[in-house]
Amino acid sequence: MEQEEDLMIESSEVFSETARGHIDDDECHIEELLGGPAPYKCAICRKSFTKTSNLVQHEKIHTGEKPYKCSQCGKRFTRSNNLAEHERIHTGEKPYKCPECGKTFNRSSILLRHRRIHTGEKPYKCPKCGKSFDESARLRVHQRTHVTEMAYLIDSNGEATAIEAAGVAHTCPDCGKTFSLYSNLIKHQRIHTGEKPYRCAQCGINFSEASNLIRHQRYHARDKPYKCPMCQKSFGQSSHLIQHQRIHTGERPHKCPDCGKSFIENSTLKKHQRIHTGEKPHRCLECGKSFSLSSHLVTHQRSHTGERPYKCEDCGKGFTDTSSLIIHRRSHTGEKPYKCDVCGKGFVLSSVYLNHHRTHTGEKPFGCPDCGRAFRQWSQLVIHRRLHTGERPYKCPYCDKGFCDSSTLTKHKRTHTGEKPNTCADCGLSFGSRALLMDHQTLHGEEASAMAILSV
Repeated sequence: MEQEEDLMIESSEVFSETARGHIDDDECHIEELLGGPAPYKCAICRKSFTKTSNLVQHEKIHTGEKPYKCSQCGKRFTRSNNLAEHERIHTGEKPYKCPECGKTFNRSSILLRHRRIHTGEKPYKCPKCGKSFDESARLRVHQRTHVTEMAYLIDSNGEATAIEAAGVAHTCPDCGKTFSLYSNLIKHQRIHTGEKPYRCAQCGINFSEASNLIRHQRYHARDKPYKCPMCQKSFGQSSHLIQHQRIHTGERPHKCPDCGKSFIENSTLKKHQRIHTGEKPHRCLECGKSFSLSSHLVTHQRSHTGERPYKCEDCGKGFTDTSSLIIHRRSHTGEKPYKCDVCGKGFVLSSVYLNHHRTHTGEKPFGCPDCGRAFRQWSQLVIHRRLHTGERPYKCPYCDKGFCDSSTLTKHKRTHTGEKPNTCADCGLSFGSRALLMDHQTLHGEEASAMAILSV
């Protein structure tokens, strides 16, 4: 993204974003951010600048002139320094090194921002309330809370009176989160509704934001100018390349404050933290059920529509998500990709393999916060905690009795239906539970032992 070094002063507000790109936080002085004379005005859009050189660079936005071309991928730039920074993506060069931790960067401005983590410096101060920030972009976002907007009061005669409403906040009715811009509230609400109004004309995939659609369309255009110098894999966005390179370096900079687990991406950390907070922001409008991930909501909504878009090529069976189809296909191929390194046993599912592996290690990572008892599986802890809470979510349709888990309900229902699915292979007697069958089979064992003694 191209950057402009000086602030463009508009008559309507002190802080404004450029038509393309954004202000480089570390190349701007806070005095310029807070105003000052800007005598050089663009003849096309009337934006003003403090320097003629900045006006000349800005005018290239209108003319579309990009004289500096990358020899590797052909991408063009309006400024030579933007080209120089871009070329480091191809070469992998990171000439700017942090003296405190040794981390390297391809731009000096990123190093300056990074060093504030060590120094605690926050040079951008709000002139209204005195709050300080480490980046000017965060100051600009904060200042929107001070922006004066017009609100209207309606009196008993139906007449409207304009009043000033400083720091008007737009609140989400579903989760209570507030936004300084109404447009950001609209985007946020799509998390709850699952709405994805931007559709790719080539493959039909929908997106909640136009910017996500534009990024997706690069995959169809095969525009992947950012190449990994270690494995030569290419990416459509520089941020994706940075995340990918962490696979090679092993870097996991995003750490969970609750359990210490680290992640390559901040978005993955946020999703993980919902395990601790219990947050489920994605709500089904049909039944009200909530989910921690939007992908889980999409899959769930197919239970209402009956849609099963993923078909098995071998038997034609349909599934609501790709992962279920992949697992199902192993029933045809016999594939068991998860091998136990202790006993060599193979498993179709990674979750079943992990549970099995804990029988060898004795690991029980899921502890009850009420009594301290530990379990090998998360589902076992969920069921156990219902003993403390008294929750009985599984109700019998015959007598309304409640149970902690579905398997106990299934066994109980057999007392009403008379079903006895567990049959003894020796005598043909049937039982309502496997435990009763096993007790019964010990009788055959005792009989067999007695017959052996008598035959001696």
